[in-house]
Amino acid sequence: MLINSKELLLYAKENHFAVPATNFIDLDSARVFVTTAEERGLPLILPFAQSHKDILSLEEAAVIGKLLGEQVSVPIVLHLDHGADKDYIFKAIDLGFTSVMIDASQKPFEENIKVTKEVVDYAHTKDVTVEAELGHVGANDYSESSYITDSIYTEVDDVIEFVDATGVDSLAISIGTAHGNYKGEPKINFERLAEVDKLTSIPLVLHGGSSSGDANLERCALNGIAKINIYTDFLNGALKEINQGSYENYIDVKNLANAGMKKVLNHYYDVFHTQAFKS
Repeated sequence: MLINSKELLLYAKENHFAVPATNFIDLDSARVFVTTAEERGLPLILPFAQSHKDILSLEEAAVIGKLLGEQVSVPIVLHLDHGADKDYIFKAIDLGFTSVMIDASQKPFEENIKVTKEVVDYAHTKDVTVEAELGHVGANDYSESSYITDSIYTEVDDVIEFVDATGVDSLAISIGTAHGNYKGEPKINFERLAEVDKLTSIPLVLHGGSSSGDANLERCALNGIAKINIYTDFLNGALKEINQGSYENYIDVKNLANAGMKKVLNHYYDVFHTQAFKS
């Protein structure tokens, strides 16, 4: 069933677990994620990133997400990830996305507030939840970003003003992760996470979860992070399964890739201690 993220992420925050946010780029990946969620009886955030618009159109993503989400009994949130401009975000809302992210994290603080508030005002009239980013989660490669950027930590002093001024439903914070493949393992600033978590009652989100280390991600899930984004690890898992498997044709390759992505999602459901959503 399709829902927005508000009650789900509040429930995750209160019960100390995280919901995986599994970025999809085609029908196969989306179907693997949703069917795995249904098999496990667990909720799922199903995001499509604006940066992947050249792989899949927004209209195609909306059709896929709504079709799959409406076919299952578990809660599915069809989410726009890293929406970079208002027109694209508003179009996603009009197409049926139940949750959107406005990423104005590289803009000056006051401009981030202004743009985020405009998105919130429109989205809330459609019963769509809004995630924003404060600080900036950078990118190690081009897998989830159009260019490489450095991370900028979330400033604790800005959190209350930002949340109060925007009315945002969830907040992505920067505490040491980055998008894409890591060389080594990131050092997570758990002290910063604890400080931010104490300041606000809204759910917190972690981007750049791939290759961040199971112990790090488990600790985040148990200590205030309600949603963790994974993308690159699904690509790596699919490729690993293909390389280790045997195939004779394109269908075999697709089946191996799907099996690899399923293993990754099942793994992270366990790492994140994800629970069934009881509304």
